[in-house]
Amino acid sequence: MTRHEGDPAFRVPAIKREHQVPEFIAGAPFHNEEMDKGTSKIISRAPTVLEDGSFYVVFEDGDMRNPVNFSPTRKWAITINACVFTSIVAAAVSSYTMGYSSMIRDLNCTLFQATLGFSVYTIGFALVPLVTSSFSEEFGRFPFYIVSSFMFVLTEIMIALAPNIQTVIVARAVGGCFGSTGAALVAGSIADIWLPHQRGFPMSLFALAVIASSGLGPMVAGWIEANPSLQWRWIHWIHAIVSGACYIPMIFVLTETRPTVILARIARQARKDTEDDRYRARSEIDKPCFMSMVATSCTRPLILLFTEPIVQGFSLWISFVWGVLFFLLDSVSSEFKDIYGFGVGETGSVFVTIAIGSLLGYLANIYGERLYKKHVHRKGPEARLYIACVASIFFPIGMLIFAWTAREDILWIVPMIGLTLFMTSAFILYQVVFIYLADCYGPYASSALAGQSLCRNTLATVFPLYTSRMNDLLTYKWAGTVFALIAAIMIPIPYIFFFYGSRMRKCSPVSRNILEIEVEQKNPDSEKS
Repeated sequence: MTRHEGDPAFRVPAIKREHQVPEFIAGAPFHNEEMDKGTSKIISRAPTVLEDGSFYVVFEDGDMRNPVNFSPTRKWAITINACVFTSIVAAAVSSYTMGYSSMIRDLNCTLFQATLGFSVYTIGFALVPLVTSSFSEEFGRFPFYIVSSFMFVLTEIMIALAPNIQTVIVARAVGGCFGSTGAALVAGSIADIWLPHQRGFPMSLFALAVIASSGLGPMVAGWIEANPSLQWRWIHWIHAIVSGACYIPMIFVLTETRPTVILARIARQARKDTEDDRYRARSEIDKPCFMSMVATSCTRPLILLFTEPIVQGFSLWISFVWGVLFFLLDSVSSEFKDIYGFGVGETGSVFVTIAIGSLLGYLANIYGERLYKKHVHRKGPEARLYIACVASIFFPIGMLIFAWTAREDILWIVPMIGLTLFMTSAFILYQVVFIYLADCYGPYASSALAGQSLCRNTLATVFPLYTSRMNDLLTYKWAGTVFALIAAIMIPIPYIFFFYGSRMRKCSPVSRNILEIEVEQKNPDSEKS
């Protein structure tokens, strides 16, 4: 394999169509421009590798079109904008529950019907990423962000104007489908633009946006519901206003970050400029038909979920954590109302524990990032799991404190402390799972995360449906105790992957294939035997 003679830039005759190696032009700019009275033109500045009669377009060192070489300012602008969209979607999940009372009154529906609107929102998060995450790896992430964020605004308007509960349920289901982009693609985008040793802080910010907003949303919505002039409709009007305001900067700040998609576009432009079909991106070689790509995009997350022990183990673990979180989101309000006599605004304020716990978890992950950088050369991706091993112990402890101290004879601040400890641990586990899977499955990070998202959001859909029934049968104390005992049984999970994760990845065909891809991307000039 040899490099094409016209590596940095090249000139080709504009009239002649016969295949010939273009003349090298040093330092030519990256643009199209007619020169020499139409006899030649400068085309895309793109290094190429000659192999099997084709010129494969690759990124050169320091190429600013490669997302990992974006400036820090551009990287943070993309990360923050994507995280803001995610935080709005997360707030919409939980703040919906604060409007139950006025919604039931205005739409003449039952509590179960209102709760169904809460649950169906996460169905979209469970199923849609199976398609969009893998499609984004084939066709790019930017179009999905723009379309999804716009449609999300429309679904919030639809809820605010809903004449009946059926419309609310349908709009919530559709809104979950479009909002799922925030959860499914942001982690993949972060993996695109940040190197593994740089991802800890951005991933922590993403996790903070998801979980802290799940607490801030109902905290604000509780006081909106408490105002007789606003209530449930204005909860969703405010969602629409805020998400609409954030949509505008997304159009101008976000850009394509999928490297294979960018190279394919460069190759297409090179073919157009040179009228030479030999210019190709590696992702275009042996590209299957559209229907085959659709099947691959839909099944790849499931394949990773059912064949990769790492994806399976962490999916089971984080799914339970997420299910319990949604159980609490649906039951905390009624628990503090029944036990302590809190009003709707006050019960909304209880959710500040989620935001505080998320912030504490965020700070804990900063220390976890230091441990990762210290031990990554020895442990590899498993160095991410130090902090998770500790959090797995405190997770059931926080649940037990909340379950056993929520009593009339104990001050309300005590169970809130238990909730805060629970959320701190949940945040750490959520963030670690995302970044660990992104490290292990680099090019297929979105697919791996979509697989665990299927499990996680399936339980998030189911758990709230039996919240009231379970609390009625077992009481708040014993319902929480059951979940705490299950969490205690799961404590060994991070320890197993900490000590044996490296061996599992070495035995995995998918992980070996990913390693080969990364080596090839780092050494595009290596000779083939």
